[in-house]
Amino acid sequence: MMESEGSMGRLLNIVTPLHTATKRDYMGRMNDDKIGCSLKAREYEADYWDGDRRFGYGGYRFIEGRWAPVAKALIETYGLKDGSSVLDVGCGKGFLLYEMQKILPGLKVVGFDISKHGLANSHEQVRPYLFNYRAQDVYPYGDDSFDLVISLGTLHNLRLYELEAALKQIERVGKNKYVMVEGYRNVAELHNLECWALTAESILHTSEWIWLYGKLGYTGDYEFIYFE
Repeated sequence: MMESEGSMGRLLNIVTPLHTATKRDYMGRMNDDKIGCSLKAREYEADYWDGDRRFGYGGYRFIEGRWAPVAKALIETYGLKDGSSVLDVGCGKGFLLYEMQKILPGLKVVGFDISKHGLANSHEQVRPYLFNYRAQDVYPYGDDSFDLVISLGTLHNLRLYELEAALKQIERVGKNKYVMVEGYRNVAELHNLECWALTAESILHTSEWIWLYGKLGYTGDYEFIYFE
């Protein structure tokens, strides 16, 4: 069942199982030249993806099947089939799009990211469909161009005015929408998020995100990952 026009979408649980499988040393990161590491991470290039863990992912390598449960959940949730189209806003190395297309070889996939390193090191099968672009700029597509627009772990890296622009573009070009961002529900999670996050510009409580989605007219589905 999809959201009706003008209403808020659903709170989903698609990425959380993958996120919670990783353990994180929050205080270790906070005490490790956090400012310098954050500045390096915000370049979104080689150090962020494949450098030391202190700058970001610490080696974002392709692991066959890692993103498969997320791909399967998205396909099932939105009833995608061969011939359906998906846009990934902030696609990184395109691993999720690859896993989706592996399940549905006829799926039309497109993704963009600001990281030239990420795109250059993307999965070769989907690389032809990826390009360098910013989430907050006007997307080069008409209204309702895609059956599904997704954005995982990207939008919290934008300032609020950029976030407004991005959400309005996602809303415009997607028949269905799903976004996942970092959030917090209590003081402990806020502390951990502030310790861990290297690139987040919009650190908001869950209730603030939901309020913001409503204010900006976003009608798609959403998910939050937490740092417990």
